Amino acid sequence: MSRHQPQRKGVLQAALALGVLLLAWLLLIVPLAGQPGAAAPPPVLRVGVLSGSAPCSDHRGNRWSGSAVELWNRLAIEESLPFIFEPRDSARSLLAAAAAGEVDVGVGCLNVTPERIGRYRFSLPFQEMGLAVLVKRDRLELGQAVLRSLLAPDLLRLLGGYLVAIGLVSGLLWVVEGPQRLRDGQGHRRGFAKVFQILATGPGTNTIASTTRGHGLVIVSYLVRIVTASLLVSYITINVVQEPRASGVRPIRSLQELAGQRVAARPGSVSSATLERLNATGMAEPITVVPLPRVEQALQLLAEDRADAVLADDQQLEYLLRHSGNRQLELVLRNQQSESQAFVLSPQLDRATEARIDHAISRLKQQGVVAALRREAMNKS
Repeated sequence: MSRHQPQRKGVLQAALALGVLLLAWLLLIVPLAGQPGAAAPPPVLRVGVLSGSAPCSDHRGNRWSGSAVELWNRLAIEESLPFIFEPRDSARSLLAAAAAGEVDVGVGCLNVTPERIGRYRFSLPFQEMGLAVLVKRDRLELGQAVLRSLLAPDLLRLLGGYLVAIGLVSGLLWVVEGPQRLRDGQGHRRGFAKVFQILATGPGTNTIASTTRGHGLVIVSYLVRIVTASLLVSYITINVVQEPRASGVRPIRSLQELAGQRVAARPGSVSSATLERLNATGMAEPITVVPLPRVEQALQLLAEDRADAVLADDQQLEYLLRHSGNRQLELVLRNQQSESQAFVLSPQLDRATEARIDHAISRLKQQGVVAALRREAMNKS
């Protein structure tokens, strides 16, 4: 055997091993790399969240909470959408971040206004909400409003008409039954006053009539008393209870009546834009817009007399009022300029993901999940 034969044998073995490895790579590794099932994982969505907007979205104790946040969490789990939260301190900054592609989705109770529709891309709306006005109740002004209502000409005319009607029935009864019997041993004046008092108040009417006509007049006095009492209750409910309570520091029955007042609103919000639009109409007394960084700071602004009123989302002010325990505050206007609310989407977000988000919102609304999340958020302290 030649001395070169072992060397050739070793070379052949090495070549054979290399060929086997190459064949394995061609048969296994290359086909697996080209298989459709080996697709890359879905990208992680950057989700901007509006802070300081309880009960929609807020950040407390290192945790995001609120109805809009919980809706997104539910949606992302069902649609298998990985994401990370990024805080934004105002609606303006959140909308701008979404438009610039800094975030893929903006989560919050964002109003879909006509001005925003052409500039931003929104998801399917998940609820409708309007604006409300929060004011500090002035006890002296409230008492004066109640007194004015009690001394109003309409109420005085109603009471006067009742007394005149009872007086006429008393006179007819005096004639029908006869003064001698109705006097009951007293003078004419005192006897007539007694008949008037009985017919006006009710107790004792079964003792003053003995004739058929007399009983008929007693029934007439009863009907007059019932009708007048119903009118009085309606008047007092509307004008003495509800109207003064809705007056606040001064009567506010529409947004236009905020003229001349200091009104707090979040910068870049629909509330702030509404106040600017009202000022642009040429009001005799322009509204002074007071910046409101967070909705919960409205209590401090009103308490320290740095604002006369607060204009914000109806749901947010109701939540603030419900959990503050402050009985000196009240909502005087509700559901003003009702608009749809939705998530804002980045223009770079792919259409397939947008469709999944919209389908999930529609499904969760139909199942009642959106309404349940809103109730749960409102009840949390």
